[in-house]
Amino acid sequence: MPYAVPGDTGWFKSSHSGGGNDQCVEVRMIADAGIGVRDSKNRDHTTLWFTLSSWGAFIAHVKHGRCDLFE
Repeated sequence: MPYAVPGDTGWFKSSHSGGGNDQCVEVRMIADAGIGVRDSKNRDHTTLWFTLSSWGAFIAHVKHGRCDLFE
């Protein structure tokens, strides 16, 4: 399923990450660039970039339990 990204969302964390926990990733969606993922503790380190279609495929796999470690 393709994602419609309106411009630039800025960096954000999941609402499930908790307030004081810095052990998570941040995501940024940019319409012409794709999806960026970075470590919230090391923001100056490398950002991983994904196309919108590859990110959509990843999310679909997660939602259907295909990325579970304990199957």
